[in-house]
Parts: sequence; C-alpha cells; structure tokens
Amino acid sequence: METMNELLVGVRRGSDGKRRWPDEVKAHIVAETLMDGATVKGVAERYDIVPSHVSDWRRQAREGKLVLPNLEGVNFAPVVLETPLPPTVPSSPFPVCDDKIELVKGEVTIRLAASTPTPRIIELALAL
Repeated sequence: METMNELLVGVRRGSDGKRRWPDEVKAHIVAETLMDGATVKGVAERYDIVPSHVSDWRRQAREGKLVLPNLEGVNFAPVVLETPLPPTVPSSPFPVCDDKIELVKGEVTIRLAASTPTPRIIELALAL
C-alpha cells in the first residue's frame, strides 16, 4: 500500500490555497474508509480533510463517478443479478364481476353496470 506521503504528492494547491484532489487520490482515500475498522472521520483526520469531503467522495464512488482501487483489506459484497420477472398486467382498482363493477368500502357495496362512465365511477368512489 502506498504511504500517505507518496499519495499526497499528486495533490496540488490552487492560487486560492485550496487543495486540488485528483480522482485517483480521492478514490484511494475512499477505499481506505472501506477497510475493516476504518471510519470516515479517522481517514479524514489522517489526510487533514473535512469528513464531509470524504463522504461526498464516497457518494461519488457509489454513483460510479470514482473508480476505487483494489486495496488489500477492502472487501466488497458480491453483486447478484436476478432474472427480471415478466411485467404483470395491472388489475383494475375496482373488483369486476362479470358485467358489473363493485365499489366496496367496509360494509357498503355499490354495484354498477360495466358500461358506467369512468367519471361517474370516480365520483362514487370518492364519495365512499
């Protein structure tokens, strides 16, 4: 594993004095937070960084914007892909019985002809 000094060689300061962190350095620091027993706060203190910066970089890694190196001691959970289920046909929000529509709420049941206009069905459903 690289030493901290070797890693920080690539960090430059801008004219405003702020450090410019290369993506490779950010990724390495994020990977260190994934080691057993490591904390964001502890890693941030080691590099003299505000912990929220490290948290932002971790979010970038989750979004695929940072590619993390394979550091010894970092274990990732395996990704398991499942075969997607075929799409299902959405069922009607109202129980349909043959050529009738039933609106049921508690003990109240309203039976309507299947030809009842949709606006009327909605009006009745909202009144229940």
